[in-house]
Amino acid sequence: MILTIDIGNTNIVLGGFKDDELVFVSRIATNPSKTEDEYATKIRSILSLHGIEQASVSGAIISSVVPPLNDIIKKAIHMVYHIDALLVAPGIKTGINIKCDDPSSVGADMICACVATHKLYGSPSLIIDMGTATKMMLMDDSGAFCGASIAPGVNIALKALSSGTALLPQIPLTKPRSAIGKNTADCMISGVVYGNACSIDGMIDLFCAEYGKVLNVYATGGLSTKIIPHCRHQVTIDENLLLKGLNIIYKLNQK
Repeated sequence: MILTIDIGNTNIVLGGFKDDELVFVSRIATNPSKTEDEYATKIRSILSLHGIEQASVSGAIISSVVPPLNDIIKKAIHMVYHIDALLVAPGIKTGINIKCDDPSSVGADMICACVATHKLYGSPSLIIDMGTATKMMLMDDSGAFCGASIAPGVNIALKALSSGTALLPQIPLTKPRSAIGKNTADCMISGVVYGNACSIDGMIDLFCAEYGKVLNVYATGGLSTKIIPHCRHQVTIDENLLLKGLNIIYKLNQK
């Protein structure tokens, strides 16, 4: 089994691949203050819950947007499985070109999502990753990463409403009843969900206009299923694009 690990700002997502089949996905909270011993215990427990034997893990690969956790997670993996995990970083083979001002500044999560989309769905394409931030990435006809936009994520907007105002409460992210809210909670949910959906629709139009053709659009990330169904554009949801990209990159970097 190949263990894929996506370290995000909010969650660390674990996935296991057997013969390119994703057999489990699990999430733990991101906490840079925890030690490699604590993460080793958590990772071993999660795989055990999914019936994954320790000896069956033959490789691991990590993408991260939280640099302080990189070495901690690598040490945790080595502690449990006695393997050296790959880290998606400058110099690793990805199979795609990066046409940006500073290719080394492109986040590992973006690269993984683009690699998976190009390999599994084809290019050109527009990829939306909805997590702590909402990122939109453009792949051109040749499968090269051409650029992106980054906006505050859905939960950031929801938290900002309650923390930045005196009367608006903290509420969970749920499905809106209608665009026109009749109470405070419904008004907030309408604004956050429909507001983000309309923003995504508008950004899709801008990306397509600048690129000069209609693009196939794909969405991933934990919040994609909450927002994308309310968009008017046709968007294919694949919640595990990043993990699939990690699996592809792992295979590219084997001798």
